[in-house]
Amino acid sequence: MAELKLRNVCKIYPNGALAVDNFNMDIADKEFIVFVGPSGCGKSTTLRMIAGLEEISSGECYIGTRLVNDLEPKERDIAMVFQNYALYPHMTVFKNMAFGLKIGKTKKEKRDENGEIVKDENGEIVYEVVTDRKGNPKFDKFGKPVYKMRKYTKQEIHDKVYEAAEILGITEFLDRKPKAMSGGQRQRVAIGRAIVRKPKVFLMDEPLSNLDAKLRNSMRSEILLLRKRINTTFIYVTHDQTEAMTLGDRIVIMRNGVIQQIGTPKQVFDDPANLFVAGFIGSPQMNFLPGTIAEENGTYVVSTYGSVTKLSASYAELLKNNAVSDGEIVVGVRPEHFSLTCKKSENSIPARVSVYEMMGSEYYVHCILEDDREVIVRTQVHGMDEKLQKAIEESGEVHLSFVESVMHLFNKESEESLSYQKPAPIKEEAPAVKAEPKE
Repeated sequence: MAELKLRNVCKIYPNGALAVDNFNMDIADKEFIVFVGPSGCGKSTTLRMIAGLEEISSGECYIGTRLVNDLEPKERDIAMVFQNYALYPHMTVFKNMAFGLKIGKTKKEKRDENGEIVKDENGEIVYEVVTDRKGNPKFDKFGKPVYKMRKYTKQEIHDKVYEAAEILGITEFLDRKPKAMSGGQRQRVAIGRAIVRKPKVFLMDEPLSNLDAKLRNSMRSEILLLRKRINTTFIYVTHDQTEAMTLGDRIVIMRNGVIQQIGTPKQVFDDPANLFVAGFIGSPQMNFLPGTIAEENGTYVVSTYGSVTKLSASYAELLKNNAVSDGEIVVGVRPEHFSLTCKKSENSIPARVSVYEMMGSEYYVHCILEDDREVIVRTQVHGMDEKLQKAIEESGEVHLSFVESVMHLFNKESEESLSYQKPAPIKEEAPAVKAEPKE
């Protein structure tokens, strides 16, 4: 198990294209992190730099206390699951999962004169160390012993493969070849091949994107269960915000190679840092309305389409801390936070229903405002007023309203949230010893 640190990591390709710009993050041991963003945002490139499959142009990557920039992927003690499974078609499932163990090595246990494995006073296995000619143990640059290595035995390989297969529910498929399996089963094999190695960090690059919608939902829950059972550090890449919200302890939202926001799923949903994050997280996406803000009598007043909202003292305090001044803004309201009615009220916004989507228990109602701007309202079908239901189904006139607590405010020019409190920058630490690649 290991924590992971990225310091000012950049990736610039030979043609000058900047793929990742100044990526900074600390990932705790056993944390599940999701990199999410649109295609081309740099999330997979960042993952590949952690894996050692892409060279880091500048910056530093630490796994545990080791600076691994110059280490080969095999020396980083990571395992990666790819989008396209990368299984050997001529091998059975068992051989695919066992392949890494057959070519890999593990530390050699110390044995007594009877051939029994030696354990210390805490019951931990004692391993043989490499010694010099005088019999003194050798140490690496981190002061840790250099251990003798050995190949895995056939029994060890058998036990590790079957243990992983039982976790993933693919024991009955171990004699099959990949072509005889479904997409979901093949993805389980790819994950199992990573599990058997018990690496410090699991890297997953859009592992579910080749699956159909129903299977993706099933595999998401399986990955959550898998995480609980093996309890190690995960870094997961996806373009699907639903996967990000359901899987991650924290989410890293990226755009054009730059981190837009890092936070828990609840944090990025409730308090988006800018317009991009607000529109990317949530389905259907947040509605954006033109508005104005003005300071009055120690608080702020927000206006949009004739609806006037006086902000609470706590909300106003956040804006004052960010030195918000009077002017034009963007008002964000999520579809589920609008109230929809046929009755006009003091602060309601008139609209006309364009189309609606029947989602079973909900309607997604597309409404057109006076300037032809479209907003989407998400409303429950059960218990709906008959008059309102008729207006929705017959493209009638309706009125929208919302309360202050669900309103998000953004600077029109910078697109930054007016109330977002930026986290403190990552504290710089003394550099770790650079790990030398093995010869």
